[in-house]
Amino acid sequence: MKNDSQFQPAKLLTIGGSDSGGAAGIQADLKTWTALAVYGMSVVTAVTAQNSMQVTAVHYSPPDLVTAQIDAVLSDYGAQALKTGFIGKTDLIKVISSGIQEYKPAHVVIDPVLVNHQSQPMFLPGVVEAYRTHLLPLAGLVTPNWAEALLLSRVPASALPHQENILEVINRLHALGARHILITGVHRDGLVIDTYSNGSQHQQLPRPWIETENSHGSGDTLSAAICAYLAQGDSMVDAILQAQKFTAKALQAARHWRLGKGHGPLSHFSQAD
Repeated sequence: MKNDSQFQPAKLLTIGGSDSGGAAGIQADLKTWTALAVYGMSVVTAVTAQNSMQVTAVHYSPPDLVTAQIDAVLSDYGAQALKTGFIGKTDLIKVISSGIQEYKPAHVVIDPVLVNHQSQPMFLPGVVEAYRTHLLPLAGLVTPNWAEALLLSRVPASALPHQENILEVINRLHALGARHILITGVHRDGLVIDTYSNGSQHQQLPRPWIETENSHGSGDTLSAAICAYLAQGDSMVDAILQAQKFTAKALQAARHWRLGKGHGPLSHFSQAD
C-alpha cells in the first residue's frame, strides 16, 4: 500500500472552455482526471452558458488573462501533461502556443474543437489556420474527429472516411508537425473506429458503439483520459486503448440517465470492473 505522505499524483493542465451544464469542456476533463487519480488544473479560455440542448452565450477570456493563468499554474505547480479543448479565437491560440513553448510539458494533447455536434464549422477559417500554424507543430498527439481532421488537413469536406482519404488526411497532419494522430469517431458496422498513426505505422482501434443520448463530452473525456494515462507513464497506444475503455464505461453507465431534455453527460465515476 502506498504511503499517502509520499504519494504525489501526476499533474495535468486543461486549457479550454467552461460548460455551465457540467458535461463537456474543462468540467469533463477535471471529472475524468479525478476518476483517474491525477491532479487536474485549468486555464479557462471561455465561459459558456449551455445545457443539454444548446449554447446560449459565450464570453471569451482576454488573451492576457489566459497567459496569466498559464503562468500562474505552470510556474508553480508545473505539469507533466497538458491538453487543449475549446479555444475559438486566433489570439488565444497564439498565447497558448507561446505558453506551451515556454514551459514545455512532456505531453501535449491537442483536441481541436472546431465543429458542432452536426459536424458544421463553428469558427472563421482563421481559427483553423491558427491551429495549423501554432498548435499542431507542438502536438504530441492531436485528436480530431473526421470533420475536424478534414478542416485541418484541407481535404474537401465532401470526402468520405475511406482508407485512402484517411491516409491522405493523416499524411497532411503529420506534415504540419503533429507527431501522433488519432482520428476519432468514424461509425462502421456497429463500431466506432478510431485511426491512429505515429507517422510510420497506422492502425485502426475499434470500440463498441453504445446507443445513448448521453454523449455530450465524450470527445473531451477521451482526450483527457489519454492525457492522464500518458502522464502516468503509459505508451501512446496503451494510453489510447485505456482511454477508449474508460470512455466506453462512462457512456455505458449513463446511457439511461435523463438529467436534461437533450444530450446528457457521461458518468465519469462508474468505473468499477
